[in-house]
Amino acid sequence: MFDFSPTPEQQSVLDRTNEIMERYIYPAERDFHEEEGFPEEKMRGLQKRVKEAGLWAPHLPKEAGGLGMGYVTLGLMNEILGRSPIAPRAFGTNAPDTGNQEILWLAGTQAQKERYLKPSVAGEIYTAFAMTEPEVSGSDPTLLRTTARRDGDGWVIDGHKWFATGGSRAAFFIVMAVTDPDADPHRRASMFIVEAGTPGLEIVRDVPVMGDTLGGHTELWFRNCRIPGENLLGEVGDGFRLAQLRLGPGRITHAMRWIGVMRRSFEMMLDYVQRRETRGQKLVDFQTVQNDIAESYADIETSRFLTLHAAWKMDQGLDARKEISLIKFYGANALHRVIDRAIQVHGALGFSKDTPLEGFYREARAARIYDGADEVHRVVVAKRIMREFRERRSL
Repeated sequence: MFDFSPTPEQQSVLDRTNEIMERYIYPAERDFHEEEGFPEEKMRGLQKRVKEAGLWAPHLPKEAGGLGMGYVTLGLMNEILGRSPIAPRAFGTNAPDTGNQEILWLAGTQAQKERYLKPSVAGEIYTAFAMTEPEVSGSDPTLLRTTARRDGDGWVIDGHKWFATGGSRAAFFIVMAVTDPDADPHRRASMFIVEAGTPGLEIVRDVPVMGDTLGGHTELWFRNCRIPGENLLGEVGDGFRLAQLRLGPGRITHAMRWIGVMRRSFEMMLDYVQRRETRGQKLVDFQTVQNDIAESYADIETSRFLTLHAAWKMDQGLDARKEISLIKFYGANALHRVIDRAIQVHGALGFSKDTPLEGFYREARAARIYDGADEVHRVVVAKRIMREFRERRSL
C-alpha cells in the first residue's frame, strides 16, 4: 500500500514553505512582469528568507548544499512552488540550473564543483544546458551533429545549438557533443563545460517563443571553440547517461509544479463560479460547470498521485522510467485541460491579462514538447508495458 501522507518532518517543510509563500512570495508577484522579469535585488532578498528557513535547493543532497529529503519531498514542495512564477528561483530550484547542478554533483571533479557547482548552488549565477539542435530531432540525442575533437590537451567544439534556456545570461553552458561518431549510438556523445565568453562561442539570439521568454531560449554557434581538457564532464562517451540522470528528477519537478499551476487555476475557477451570475443563476448551479469542476479535480488528483508514485519509486531506488514518461505526457495534457476549463468558465476575463490564466495557458502548451515530446514518452510507456507483459507470460 502506498501512503503519500507527509511524515512529520515533511509536513514541517511544507508548512514552512507555505509560510514563505504567503508572507513573501505571493505579495512580491506584483513586481513580476513577463517582459522585464523580476528585480534581481528583490530576488536576492527572497532567497535570503528561504535560506534562513532551511528550505534552499530541495533537489540536492545536504552534502551539496541542498535540503536532502528525497524525491517525494521535492515533489510535494514543488506542488506549492508551482503556484508562483517567481518561487522556483526564490527557492533555488529553477530549471535549467537544477539539472546542471545534479550533473556536476554526480559527475564533476572536485575542481569543477568548486569553480562551477558552488556558485550555482548558492544562486549567484545562471547556467544553461546546450543539447537540442535545430537540424535534428530534439527528442533523440543520439542524432546530434555538434562535435568535440581532441586537440592537444584540450577539446575543440563545432556545431549549432538552440533552446539553451537561460543562455543569454548564463555564466557557463553544459554542452553535449559527439566525441566518437563510430561508437554505439548511446556512447557517441560526451558532455563539456563551456564558459560564457569563450572564443568561438557565439550567442546568436534568444528565439522568440509562445509564453514566458524570461532568460531566453538561446540559439548558439560553436565555431572552433577551444576549451581545456579538464572541462570534460565524467568520462568520454558518458553524455547520454548523464543526460538521462538529469532528466528523471527534472520531470518529477516539472510534473509537480504543474499540479501547483492546476490547483491555482482550479481555485480561481471555484471562486469565480460561486460569484458570477447569468440568467438568474450562479455559474456553479449549471451542470456543465459542475462537470468541468469534477473533470478538473480528477485531472489534478490523477496527475498528483501518478507523480508521487514515480517519486516514491525513485526514492526506493527502483526503475521508474515508465512512470516518469507516464507523468510527463499525462501531466502535460492534464495541465492544459485544467487551465482551458478555467479560462472557459471565466469567459472574456479568462482571455484577458487581468488574471494569470492566459499566461498559464501559453506556458502549458510548451509542456507537451520540452523534456521529450508526448509522442516519445507514449512509445516508452507502451514498449515497457509490452516487455513486462511478455516477461510475466514467460514465467
